[in-house]
Amino acid sequence: MFGIRFIKAQPTTYLLRYRAGSVVQEGAGLSTFYYGPVTSLVAVPIGSRDAGFIFQQIARDFQALTIQGQVTYRISEPKKAAAMLNFTLKADGKTYESDDPEKLPQRILGTTEVLAQQAVKELTLKEALRASDRIAEAIAAGLKSRADIASLGLEILAVSIRAVKPAPDTAKALEAEAREAILKNADEAIFARRNFAVEQERAIRESELDTEIAVEQKKRAIRETQMDAEASVAAKTNELREAGMVADITLEGKRKDFVELNAANTRTLADAEAYRVGALMKIFEGVDTRVIQALAASGMQPGQLIAQAFSGIAEKAEKIGQLNVSPDLLNALMEKPAATGAANVRRQ
Repeated sequence: MFGIRFIKAQPTTYLLRYRAGSVVQEGAGLSTFYYGPVTSLVAVPIGSRDAGFIFQQIARDFQALTIQGQVTYRISEPKKAAAMLNFTLKADGKTYESDDPEKLPQRILGTTEVLAQQAVKELTLKEALRASDRIAEAIAAGLKSRADIASLGLEILAVSIRAVKPAPDTAKALEAEAREAILKNADEAIFARRNFAVEQERAIRESELDTEIAVEQKKRAIRETQMDAEASVAAKTNELREAGMVADITLEGKRKDFVELNAANTRTLADAEAYRVGALMKIFEGVDTRVIQALAASGMQPGQLIAQAFSGIAEKAEKIGQLNVSPDLLNALMEKPAATGAANVRRQ
């Protein structure tokens, strides 16, 4: 009505109201009435925004790769942005008169692509695949130091790299290489495990051999000790045997001396007996045998005398026709010796 209108900006929109070429009112989230025919409204979005990108780059080893990520930014100085780009609203107060607001992310991404190229060209493909953080830091640092970004009143909040991918053929080759490396590592792990098992088996075998050697050494030491003991016992036995032999020799010597002394005594006694008998024989050389018999019969027992009488009768048996011996005489002869033996026993 009569060209008077009302506008209410969001808190994330910085509103500038121009009249006659001068800013008459400004602020974030501003609400105001304005006269349309003579007023220009500039709405600068100051909220944070994300600008996604996918760049094709060439690494130092001339391998193609794709970098995917995003840049988070915001307009921290709306007046600078409004001075560089056209953020003027149409008469409806809702849409922009030009497409400059849409070109802002493109400008940021163009600079980002240049910085990404500078970061990647210093790396090989394999290095770039593992350097997403380094690339993001290099891009962020470059954006913050660029004059064109500063002139737009932009604040770079963050740069993140979501993926760094090689070309499909190169990816397959790298996958094959990685797969072969993994298989090689698996083979090396299996070999190491088997080698470890062999080493453990050898260590166990060496331990068993050491144990057997120690046991054999103990047995040998025991045998040597036994041999030393047996040798000591044998030496003692030899000493005792030698001592026994010496004692036997000494005893035999004493026995020999005793035998010789006994033989000498026996010879002396025999010589004395022979001398006595010879002296007796010399005495009885001229004596009648009957006298000798009579002398010998003196002191004899009656039985002995009767026996001597029978002996004489036997010598003259051819001259005796008949000899009668009474039973009483025989009984007397049989009783006499028994009585004599009993008497001898009583004497003992």
